[in-house]
Amino acid sequence: MQRLLVSIAALVCAANLHAASPLETHFAADPKQKVDAWYGEQIARYTTDPSFNTQLTDYLPASDTVPTPAKALGDVSGAPNMLPRLKTVYDYFRSLEANSPRVKVYSIGKSEEGREMIAVAIADEKLLADLDANRERLAQLADPRKIGLDDERAAKLIEQSVPVYYITATIHSPETGSPTSVMELAYRLAVDDAPYIQAIRSKVITLITPVVETDGWERKVDIYNWHRAHPEAQQPPLLYWGHYVAHDNNRDAMLASLALTRNVINTYTGWHAQVLHDMHESVPFLYDNTVGAGPYNAWVDPLLVGEWQQLGWNNVDTLTRLGLPGVFTHGEFDTWSPGYLMFIAATHNGISRLYETFGNGGADTEERILDPSEYERTWYRPNPPRARVMWSQRNNNNYSQSAMLTALDYFSSNSQQFLRNFWLKSKRSVTKAADSGPAGYVLSADDPRRSAQQKLLEVLHRQKAEVMRLDSALTVQLAQAKKNAHSDDDKEGSKENKPTTRTFPAGSYVVRMDQPYSRIADVLLDRQYWSPDDPQKHPYDDTGWSLGDQFGVDLVRVTDAALLKAPMQALTWPLPTHTAEGSGAIRIIANPAAAELASLRFAEKGASIDIATRSFTIGDREFAAGSLIARRADSAFDERAGKLGLRVFKADSMPDVTTRKLGLPRVAIMHTWLNTQTEGWWRMALDNLGIPFTYISTQDVARSDNLRKRFDVILFGPIGYSSTQLIVDGLPMYGNAMPWKKSALTPNLGLIDSTDDIRPGLGGSGVDHLKRFVRDGGLLITSEDTAKFAIDSGLAPGVSIADKGKLVINGSLVRAQTTESESPVTWGYGAAFTVYSEKGMAFKVSNQILGDGRIPTADDSNRPTGRGGPDDIDLPQGAGYVDPPELPSVKPWQAVPLNAEQARNNIFLIPEGQRPRALLRFADSGDLLVSGLLDNAGGLARKAAVVDARLGKGHVLLFAINPMWRAATIGSYPMVTNAILNFDSL
Repeated sequence: MQRLLVSIAALVCAANLHAASPLETHFAADPKQKVDAWYGEQIARYTTDPSFNTQLTDYLPASDTVPTPAKALGDVSGAPNMLPRLKTVYDYFRSLEANSPRVKVYSIGKSEEGREMIAVAIADEKLLADLDANRERLAQLADPRKIGLDDERAAKLIEQSVPVYYITATIHSPETGSPTSVMELAYRLAVDDAPYIQAIRSKVITLITPVVETDGWERKVDIYNWHRAHPEAQQPPLLYWGHYVAHDNNRDAMLASLALTRNVINTYTGWHAQVLHDMHESVPFLYDNTVGAGPYNAWVDPLLVGEWQQLGWNNVDTLTRLGLPGVFTHGEFDTWSPGYLMFIAATHNGISRLYETFGNGGADTEERILDPSEYERTWYRPNPPRARVMWSQRNNNNYSQSAMLTALDYFSSNSQQFLRNFWLKSKRSVTKAADSGPAGYVLSADDPRRSAQQKLLEVLHRQKAEVMRLDSALTVQLAQAKKNAHSDDDKEGSKENKPTTRTFPAGSYVVRMDQPYSRIADVLLDRQYWSPDDPQKHPYDDTGWSLGDQFGVDLVRVTDAALLKAPMQALTWPLPTHTAEGSGAIRIIANPAAAELASLRFAEKGASIDIATRSFTIGDREFAAGSLIARRADSAFDERAGKLGLRVFKADSMPDVTTRKLGLPRVAIMHTWLNTQTEGWWRMALDNLGIPFTYISTQDVARSDNLRKRFDVILFGPIGYSSTQLIVDGLPMYGNAMPWKKSALTPNLGLIDSTDDIRPGLGGSGVDHLKRFVRDGGLLITSEDTAKFAIDSGLAPGVSIADKGKLVINGSLVRAQTTESESPVTWGYGAAFTVYSEKGMAFKVSNQILGDGRIPTADDSNRPTGRGGPDDIDLPQGAGYVDPPELPSVKPWQAVPLNAEQARNNIFLIPEGQRPRALLRFADSGDLLVSGLLDNAGGLARKAAVVDARLGKGHVLLFAINPMWRAATIGSYPMVTNAILNFDSL
């Protein structure tokens, strides 16, 4: 009997061990719904280990009317050896719309190359039928002013509304799993009758953009198809993603300079969504970086930080309980920069989220060996990925869908809470001016840099921030910055200066902080400070970005509440064209350091335009050197200049100033086949300015022995990762050729540029051809790593890279100022202005080809032991002694002058007219930092930032900064355009 009881107890225990857990029950499929047995078998076949799947995605419900992804793909989502074309993806979503009342497809814009972007809405039929009404309710929650900030009215709206969860995928083109994953996800959401999915459909509108970077996706499919046709060959890397940039397309959420960013902003804000969840794949096995590491962005609502924690840790907990290894959050990704696509939500009162799943950069199933940093156990990754794994695209799809379904499940279960938070964040954005300040920001109407000001207003407009204009002049108090408690200047013991006042003229632009999207305006216009003592020692991206400084405009942060009481009107779009002032046939276009002067010159190809070679005055108006003078112009000329934001003055006679004719320089942009990421921002800048150029590669230069015959100026923008050896030698020539050109197999390659083999570099012949180009009078413009290449290759005699010492800087904004060396490059610049420095590069100039060596200077020479004090001269005890010559005292940006003895028979001495000159130098240590991280500033302070080097008849312009970076460094653009316009008179 005892044995029987023990056996029964054992059976009961075994039965209990296999009983469904509450979690398994919650995510259980509808037992009454048919399943697609073949589809499920294929899922199991392509999943390399059962532990890489969950009960959410190990089956697919069947439908008699709605096609599965296999109908479009020919196999299941995540099947090996295939990537779908954009048309296949879009046709499938439209077939879902045609066959299911739970799906609607919307076109949301086009890419730079004209490819469509879509958004797919999935929800119950009832919700989709109520979309417009729901959108109007959400609009009132998004802008609390519409209901008078009334919490009771908001509560009723929340009860009646459903939130929008916006999923974006495939912004990074080599990350290939998401298109098929979201195809299957959409099918599940539309067809599956599992109770938890029914709840998602009834409580959330899921919005999906399956491919964000549409241009890059088509090129990636080309590359993969080439790989499949040549399985044993080394495939070329994806050199071009979008038309302009690659990985940096996920750094554009501030400027919204790319079409894809603008399309997503318009969709997110147009739907008044609560979440933007961006899907990536570069980390094993699934990293939910919603939580991230510090420092967190300083301008987001604290409620959002709580939501990050809530959603991120819940996701990890649920997926780990479902049995998936290698799921974690926190990590080392700091949540400081607002440049990521997902951050559109964070700065517009929503929730930003991002997944990193694991992928193979294609649909091959491959064995992967992880780095120790990827599989080691840490406090935030107690269940790490496996060190060695056979990985498939189906594994990727299982992870991303399981994660997204659990996220949607949790969000739908708490949808009312997240809508209440959305209301609160929106309301607190409106009350921000009173709660935490500032009152707003003002861009003065009398700013001479109207073109840059206009561009900043356009950025704010793209971000949906409201801008007003003052009806009349306004005087406000400006609280000065607090002083250090130990400052000697603080004689009264007070830690704060008395406020000053400033009067802004009528028409000045006001960005109020009592508006729904105040946070995006605040984060863009305020300054940033990353403490050198911050525990995070590896910033993930740029640490400073304040746009007013980068654009070089007169922008003031105002805390005085009087600003909010001043009469003002909403700015209307498009912006009105500025009209010409005065009368007469002659036009004078002022140069306040405006790149649009080059835009005007190239737009007015047939006009006779002079350029002033020094400053001048007309009446009480002052004009800087570089101002343009058109002897004959008409109203069309005035309108074009006005649209560019330029100030045009009419006059009856020519001003009394020396001028020269301004031609139309022939411009080329040279790129390598190593990486086209960073130079893409330069191409975009010139395209946006309307400056025509020929796009050439280092291979073209290697073949062209007379570049000067074709070009006046060659721009060689930064490469991003490179060395002189790589630029010259190119990629290793082992194995097969790697073509980048249009073919039947690769119809989307070779449209921007093409080559039969990307591996050859510039070569010695290319270096010689560049030297001949410069010697014959051409201008070569370089920046950062290409400037180093120019130095290493002998294109910039007398220039070297300055030692950084212990300098710490990471994508920061610093001040720079012109030197005593006048040059057209810096025409229009007056006071110190802001430049971008990635890692603190600077130059040292010398009058000798090999540098200054051991030439002593007053700064580094100490007196020997002897008579007198430290400032006295030793006096040898003998007749005939004379005082030694005074040692030269030079600034860090200057070359050390040689005395007659040092110059005597010195074969390395550069002739006086050929010596390099520093045109721009970094500010003194105390004035250097504008925004971001800076430590041990002495390693950068007062050193040369821009150098004009001579070689023969021409010039090599070297930038230690990046003057054309992420469409943000508008204030630095004019140095490049000035150089282009004045290439023959530098």
